[in-house]
Amino acid sequence: MKTKILKTEEEYNKACERIYSLINASEYAVEPNSPEGEELELLSLLVEKYEQENHQMDAPSPIEAIKFRMEQMNLKQMDVAPLFGGKTRVSEVLNGKRNLTLKMIILLNRYLGIPLESLMSGNREIKLDDDKKEKLLHITSIREYLSSGRTAVI
Repeated sequence: MKTKILKTEEEYNKACERIYSLINASEYAVEPNSPEGEELELLSLLVEKYEQENHQMDAPSPIEAIKFRMEQMNLKQMDVAPLFGGKTRVSEVLNGKRNLTLKMIILLNRYLGIPLESLMSGNREIKLDDDKKEKLLHITSIREYLSSGRTAVI
């Protein structure tokens, strides 16, 4: 396969197929400095770039992040109950009936290694009142930061 910037879904799919074939070509791992290793690395970078530009994925909700980490670590609700304050509370949080508290977020980060960004994102219920939002937007540095695209819309 000729390597070039991926511009179409067809080129993307072919690159993914080639990556798959390189990885599964033999029972031994591809050596990093071999021709196959170089091709694999280059194709991976091209695929990653294409995905960033064309396949935007939303971050998981905090509950999805917690459940995923519990699955990775083979944990049950009763195993993580101390991080939530008891068996009832962990059930309420994981079923969406109770919000995470700051203490829960810190403990989940510290003991399960869930990134703080994953635990805090997705809470669309927390919003500023319109008058407070207007006051913030009159501050030049905040307005510039928000318009830079480094953060979500407030």
